[in-house]
Amino acid sequence: MGKNKILVVDDEIKLLALIKNYLEKEGFVVFAADGGQKALDIFEIQKPDLVVLDIMMPDVSGYDVCKKICAVSKTPVIMLTAKAEEIDKLLGLELGADDYITKPFSLRELTARIRAVLRRVNRQSEHNTESEIPDHLLEYQDIKLDIKKKMVTRNGEVIELTPTEYKILEMLISNQDMVFSRLQILEQVLGDYYEGYDRSLDTHISNLRKKLGDDPIKPNYIKTVYGMGYKMGG
Repeated sequence: MGKNKILVVDDEIKLLALIKNYLEKEGFVVFAADGGQKALDIFEIQKPDLVVLDIMMPDVSGYDVCKKICAVSKTPVIMLTAKAEEIDKLLGLELGADDYITKPFSLRELTARIRAVLRRVNRQSEHNTESEIPDHLLEYQDIKLDIKKKMVTRNGEVIELTPTEYKILEMLISNQDMVFSRLQILEQVLGDYYEGYDRSLDTHISNLRKKLGDDPIKPNYIKTVYGMGYKMGG
């Protein structure tokens, strides 16, 4: 098995070099970019397995880079920033980021989070490969989820979801009528490191319901089981 390729993006040159050197010693192939546009150029050429992305950059912001990456791929993104406000974390997650780490941080913690996200992605990939699903389709009522294309439709119309929303929907629609606790969903969707993001799950569920055209008061698709969690239908 080849080494995982990591793209690290940060305009702090010394920190960028420090992260690159540390991750290389940990066995990763690392590409470094000190700006947003440079990061997008490297991403297109190198096709990394994961992106560590700083938000505050002078040319193209980390938010914009994250949005562009998530629009064309399912490559996981870990946001890296000095901002600690919850709204900043939620914005990054809404744009498709898989995890969020606030400066200052230890390189050991960053490495652990990278490995946790990669493990989750690999588990999901293995699950999709092993599943014998005709035409790679999952269905619930008028909703169809194409695992191969990572596409969701309702009555034939494509529904644009963020990567996080897609993962939540895939988890629920794959296990219809099964109740999942908030903790189970967070561990499966956000990876091993989810502390501080638990309240964002409500936002993701709310956005999913809106995009699916569901009634927020009496939902037909994603239902709340009070005191327990969420389930698909039933």
